[in-house]
Amino acid sequence: MEAKSFAVWDYVVFAALFVISSGIGVFFAIKERKKATSREFLVGGRQMSFGPVALSLTASFMSAVTILGAPSEVYRFGASFALFFIAYAFVVILTSELFLPVFYRSGITSTYEYLQLRFNKPVRYAATVIYIVQTILYTGVVVYAPALALNQVTGFDLWGSVFATGIVCTFYCTLGGLKAVVWTDAFQMVVMIVGFLTVLIQGSAHAGGLHNVIEQSTNGSRLNIFDFDVDPLRRHTFWTISVGGTFTWLGIYGVNQSTIQRCISCKTEKHAKLALYFNLLGLWIILVCAVFSGLIMYSHFKDCDPWTSGIISAPDQLMPYFVMEIFSTMPGLPGLFVSCAFSGTLSTVAASINALATVTFEDFVKSCFPHLSDKLSTWTSKGLCLLFGVLCTSMAVAASLMGGVVQAALSIHGMCGGPMLGLFSLGIMFPFVNWKGALSGLLTGITLSFWVAIGAFFYPAPASKTWPLPLSTDHCVLSNVTESVPTVLPSRPAIADTWYSLSYLYYSAVGCLGCIAAGIIISFLTGHQSGKDIHPLLIRPVCNLFCFWSEKYKRLCWCGVQHDAGTEQENLENGSFWKQGAESVLQNGLRQENLVHIPGHDPKDKSYNNMAFEKITHF
Repeated sequence: MEAKSFAVWDYVVFAALFVISSGIGVFFAIKERKKATSREFLVGGRQMSFGPVALSLTASFMSAVTILGAPSEVYRFGASFALFFIAYAFVVILTSELFLPVFYRSGITSTYEYLQLRFNKPVRYAATVIYIVQTILYTGVVVYAPALALNQVTGFDLWGSVFATGIVCTFYCTLGGLKAVVWTDAFQMVVMIVGFLTVLIQGSAHAGGLHNVIEQSTNGSRLNIFDFDVDPLRRHTFWTISVGGTFTWLGIYGVNQSTIQRCISCKTEKHAKLALYFNLLGLWIILVCAVFSGLIMYSHFKDCDPWTSGIISAPDQLMPYFVMEIFSTMPGLPGLFVSCAFSGTLSTVAASINALATVTFEDFVKSCFPHLSDKLSTWTSKGLCLLFGVLCTSMAVAASLMGGVVQAALSIHGMCGGPMLGLFSLGIMFPFVNWKGALSGLLTGITLSFWVAIGAFFYPAPASKTWPLPLSTDHCVLSNVTESVPTVLPSRPAIADTWYSLSYLYYSAVGCLGCIAAGIIISFLTGHQSGKDIHPLLIRPVCNLFCFWSEKYKRLCWCGVQHDAGTEQENLENGSFWKQGAESVLQNGLRQENLVHIPGHDPKDKSYNNMAFEKITHF
């Protein structure tokens, strides 16, 4: 495909994004220069409000993968992608009500600190290493995606744009810390919405109105959303998206350092929950924009598909090609769309760099050098941001070999995020699980999810399970297009058409459920954990929802954990387990010092604030 050219105004709009993003980093570097502590740098002093955090959460995970990949998915496979609406709702509810209260009330900075409090150091270190590998791989994908878009629409050097992205992200993240990342994300979220809206308005105008788009999409079978086929090998059905998507995104949201780090930076637990719920609105808005962009794109290309006709070489190039078509006479707007894609990338990469620096500092550096001064700690954190910025940018080279950006990104999260979700679920919901069960479960989950994902890479699923909906090239002017010769597939083992053909959205479920099952079994084989040794703060008694009718069965499910220090409602809302006094030292390592009241608890809001954590010593 011959790349089309940017006009001067496109470059102006595009450059403005980078200048403003960098400027925010410089602003916070100057503004916060007198607060030179690692705590201020990594978690914003734990005094953020829910508004910018909600925007930051949405921007961080609605990256260029969504902006470029999701409309392409809808264009090829139909609007069933909209069923992520259900998955997002379950994910946010479970994160805010199940995982967040445990992390927030523990006063931790790295989510993996929880694993040491609940189990021991080897479990914590194993999970941290897996998270670091997962995040670097995923970030490589989201750096590569917009660089590819820019290369296709302007001819701008692919790797030049990759390194430009990495340099700008690393610059403002290293200078300004979490506050710079959050406020830059908020700005970039606005750019993403504006970019999508311009495409929706101009695209629907080109198609003759939204009613024409709906009519043509219906005729092309793009609006057959509810497919209740339970076959787990089918790429996208109601069940794979709503169930598999919930497991995948819960691994991303519920126990991911990048998400939890933003939530615990909020001034109160109530603000943290509000950030998650307002973020849900943002996720829905971006999802609706992506789905309608895909339908409008189908309406535009319904008689001449640029992918199958050979005009473009990959499905992920559909959206930028479409933008250059509809904005060909409107200078500045192609630049706005590319800025939209790059906003998604900048926010995600910066969030990843900041989270990687946090877990490395908290889990490794502080363990080896516990007496670092505040100044040295801050400079170490900045150095880690710089290091991970280089690594994430370099990983984009590998991302160029991974195929479609949506499937590549969610596969990475499924392979690593699923077992991690299983590990934290074992700790939070199953008091009897010991450290041997947790570590064995994690290894089992990782083995299962990597096995199925790597097998699928070498033996792709049969075309009957993944083939896109019909695409037409009847009205295309075909030039210099050669007929593709069907490749002769090598002999496939029997497992390739079953286990390796599992929908990529189930990778996370396989890893999570495998981890939980192995963890429970091995804990009973090796001698389960005594509930009396575990502080109620580290466990979320979800069994109370199912045994509310019987105090006897409720206590039985507590497995010896002393949740009845106050009423259950007090335990969950008022944190009454903090009232035990200075003599209480948790066997898992968490302790409190000379607390004579519930620290940081506001009885009016029934919420915690972060002032409590000034008095808490973790180890």
